Amino acid sequence: MQLVYRCAGPQQSSNVVLTLVCQFTRMHTPSPPLTPSVFFTVALAARGDDLLLREIEWLRQAVRITRAERPFAIEAWVVLPDHLHAIWTLPPGDIDFSTRWRLIKSRFTAGLRKGALQAAQPALQNRAVWQPRLYDHPIQTPEDHAAHLRFCWTDPVKHGLVDDPADWPYSSFNKLLPLRSVDRPVSSQLIA
Repeated sequence: MQLVYRCAGPQQSSNVVLTLVCQFTRMHTPSPPLTPSVFFTVALAARGDDLLLREIEWLRQAVRITRAERPFAIEAWVVLPDHLHAIWTLPPGDIDFSTRWRLIKSRFTAGLRKGALQAAQPALQNRAVWQPRLYDHPIQTPEDHAAHLRFCWTDPVKHGLVDDPADWPYSSFNKLLPLRSVDRPVSSQLIA
């Protein structure tokens, strides 16, 4: 940024150029000892596609490799045809979920380029697979956490894919939900 001041005196005229140096510092505050959970929504570029379900093994492999390199706990995960939702907790002091998602997305896409997209038309091979951004929401309270867990588990029902969250095979629902009553359907327990 430059500011120009014009100075004029009785016998002189000159331009004085002052350069201001602006320094911006991003605050990197380490997470508290108990790192909070974060809710994510990640979507394909082509909404309405079922690529995530057709190529679920590439997605699983991308997540496995990324978790081995950069650990994170999965509190909930649901994969739908064209998007997914997840709740993660990163290790204490670690706030870098962006790199993890970049790695998962790029590994999934690279796997597709080797497999499913390789046989496709050239125009499809070069298209973007993922939307460039993702939605992230830091979980603030136990109620917020419960609401986002419920959202993950009931989204397949909301989209009309199943009648009961327990019937959706691409969800952490059955692995993470504690024992439930057998006399009530799961969906009525989540809504109640």
